[in-house]
Amino acid sequence: MTEERITERTDPAGNVVERTVERSDPVMVTTPVASSGGGMTGIFLVLLLGALAVGGYFLFANQGESKKDAAITDAAENVGKAAKKLGESAERAVDNIDKE
Repeated sequence: MTEERITERTDPAGNVVERTVERSDPVMVTTPVASSGGGMTGIFLVLLLGALAVGGYFLFANQGESKKDAAITDAAENVGKAAKKLGESAERAVDNIDKE
């Protein structure tokens, strides 16, 4: 029967970065282990999500401002048209009075 001795090397965060298996026969196998990336990946994802949320808020808030500005401009144009019609009506009334 083959005896095995397993030695693992970890980084400061406790992740296994290398595993060595020694057997009683002369073959020694060293297997690199992929690191999970530690906690930095989670922190990066949280920061990215926060940045996207803030950007989306300002994007949609700006659209609300644009709609409000467009409504005010439209109302001002309608007031201008009404004033023009009132002025034309007043001129016709004066012309009708002068003709009588």
